[in-house]
Amino acid sequence: MADPPGCCRPCATCLLCLYSCQWITAKKEKRKGLRTTKCDCSWFLFLFCVFLFTLVWLYFAIIILNDFHNFNEFIFKQQKLWLDWSLVLLIATAVLITYSTALLVLALCLQICGQPLKLHWLHKTLLIITALVVAAAFTGLGIKWAEEWKSARISLQETGPFLHIGIVGGMTLLAWPLASVIYRTRNTGLKVFLLLAYCAVMIALYLAPLGITSPCIMEENQLPPKPALVGHRGAPMLAPENTLMSLQKAVDCNVQVFETDVMVSADGVPFLMHDEKLTRTTDVQKVFPERADMNSTAFNWTDLQQLNAGRWFLERKPFPTVQSLSGGDRALVDEQRIPSLEQALEAVKESNISIMFDLRPENHSDYWSFVNATLDVILKSGIPLQQVLWLPDGFREQVKERAPGIQQIYGRKRLQDEEPLQHVNLRYQDMSFEEIRQYRRDNISVNLYVVNQPWLFSVLWCSGVSSVTTNACQVLKEMKHPIWLLPSSTYLMIWIVVDCVSFLMILWAFLLLKKCSQRRQPVESETDVLLTKINSLMQD
Repeated sequence: MADPPGCCRPCATCLLCLYSCQWITAKKEKRKGLRTTKCDCSWFLFLFCVFLFTLVWLYFAIIILNDFHNFNEFIFKQQKLWLDWSLVLLIATAVLITYSTALLVLALCLQICGQPLKLHWLHKTLLIITALVVAAAFTGLGIKWAEEWKSARISLQETGPFLHIGIVGGMTLLAWPLASVIYRTRNTGLKVFLLLAYCAVMIALYLAPLGITSPCIMEENQLPPKPALVGHRGAPMLAPENTLMSLQKAVDCNVQVFETDVMVSADGVPFLMHDEKLTRTTDVQKVFPERADMNSTAFNWTDLQQLNAGRWFLERKPFPTVQSLSGGDRALVDEQRIPSLEQALEAVKESNISIMFDLRPENHSDYWSFVNATLDVILKSGIPLQQVLWLPDGFREQVKERAPGIQQIYGRKRLQDEEPLQHVNLRYQDMSFEEIRQYRRDNISVNLYVVNQPWLFSVLWCSGVSSVTTNACQVLKEMKHPIWLLPSSTYLMIWIVVDCVSFLMILWAFLLLKKCSQRRQPVESETDVLLTKINSLMQD
């Protein structure tokens, strides 16, 4: 098989060596009569599918980084092992996508160079393992973390216009090896099938923007105000969560609300703590090793004050930002203790921000006493009640009667024939953009949690959300504008230009390779005649 113009024989040999894991020169390949069989084509199709499968997983891996801290906490509660599993996820995904991409590029180059696609058994085995690993990852995601499918839907509305451009570009480049196959094969049925399939896919892609919607496709003057920031347990990327230092760091990030969690000690003192047990965010295993597995509410306030609530932050490094802490901040972290609700209310009052909290655990048999103890501290603190945002559903009516000035925040959507809610607090996956806009029109404040990535903040900003709860207040406060904002007329122009450029490049690829194919045909014909003559002479 003659090498196409521009494809040197040493390069073709090297590509064949990498793909088939054996050194086969062009002469040996001819002598052995190696050709691409139907089985080889099947493995190439499998390689292409594995590449697409892995590429989709890479997209999901990037999306779920927004919520990966929750996964780290879940693993710690189950295994008592803290590790930033997002690094493991990204490294493993990068290895898989790099391998499948490199192998696919080799196959396409071999096809353009006219070389046989003899995939080595080792590559076949690794491809099967790659497919199984990615399938297991998707299965685990669907079973244990199903809400991330909703995150993917949101991300598609943020990235849809750019994914469309990327896919069109990739399919346009695919025209080169496709044209090479079409002009080289003698099977008319295969030619027609490949050409029709490719044209159908490209037409669908060219028309895809008709179905693409995004909140960020709007005019500049239609952009809603920037959402307010709610510090999730303070500023947990800059200081230990639910500490006074974390609260102060959140204030420095210009948050309007400090979101926290409240529990009540055995002697009736409300304090800040998220987990039911103290093992993750304190040194209880060193101070009270025999009581380390007891619930937080089983400790009295005197015992709780003996625990260090900051050292774990330096030891486990729950976020990469811990590495960049200054010496002064590290010293301050090491001094942190579990704060009482009274201390937190005093700091909030001085900073002139609001406080929003859950009262845990809601299934406790003595929950009413928890509510009373918490209300006592709030009313005695002197904080303006409008700065207190009450999340717990338990005994909500009694709370309204005793402290009517407290703002009631609901963790659900409004119901039909119900008095309109003033404030709702939901996961960002639980509200559609249409619902957010409707609530905004009805003057209902919508806070969504937990929003850490700029892409997610951008799309929620465009949709008109009132505020977001975040771990990354230091990142989101610097955003002065959504990542992208396109008027519909500009997007229409981009759509038309991309489609036209793609069509012209595909046309050029087919015409150029057709010309190259026509040049090869006389040479191949002369070679066939010469071989026939030689064969006849040898027989004579």
